[in-house]
Amino acid sequence: MTTAITRLPGRMPGWAKALTAVVLVLAVFFAGIRLAVLPGIKDLFGTETHDRSGPALLESIRDMSRYDAASGTFQVVVDLEKDTKYLPDAIRGTRTLYVGTGTVDGYVDLGQVGERDVTVDGDRTSATLRLPHARLGKPALDADHSYTVSKQRGLLNRLGDFFSDNPNSEQAVQQLAVRHIGEAARDSELTTRAETNTTAMLQGLLRSLGFTEVHVSYRD
Repeated sequence: MTTAITRLPGRMPGWAKALTAVVLVLAVFFAGIRLAVLPGIKDLFGTETHDRSGPALLESIRDMSRYDAASGTFQVVVDLEKDTKYLPDAIRGTRTLYVGTGTVDGYVDLGQVGERDVTVDGDRTSATLRLPHARLGKPALDADHSYTVSKQRGLLNRLGDFFSDNPNSEQAVQQLAVRHIGEAARDSELTTRAETNTTAMLQGLLRSLGFTEVHVSYRD
């Protein structure tokens, strides 16, 4: 007598169950859920940091003739989102919230002042100076006060970050922060303050040398 064995519909074979479990574990891992298996494991192994950087090399030296008369500190919140067509953000896409803090200097280039721009009367009591207008230096991002608030990444982006370490992952938001800080400096009164401070500095310097009248103007 032969007995027929019929598999019940909907039941999954053992190998399929194991494969599904592995896929779920990998999905949870790559989604960025960090499981603390052993609390304090870093302290247990005694993690140490070693600075093996080489010595800094001097590339160039330039003589500076500008007078840094004012400095402004700016802060900007950068919200950068990158999407992919036909794919949801949960699969592929990033969104980074970054707080950037930086400074911009306002300066007057005294190296552009020529002999025709300085006039002194015969008894050396009155002086007239014509200076170039103040300009803005390049924005300098303050790494100690700039930080990433949050960073959302899709599953494919997390996989890519896992298999390849990208040191320039925050370069885009940093460049945007620098650009926005420069725009804010141009819209501010930083150059006006720099010219006011330069005028006060030169008047105080020349009066200490015996000049009673000091006139400072800025040429077009």
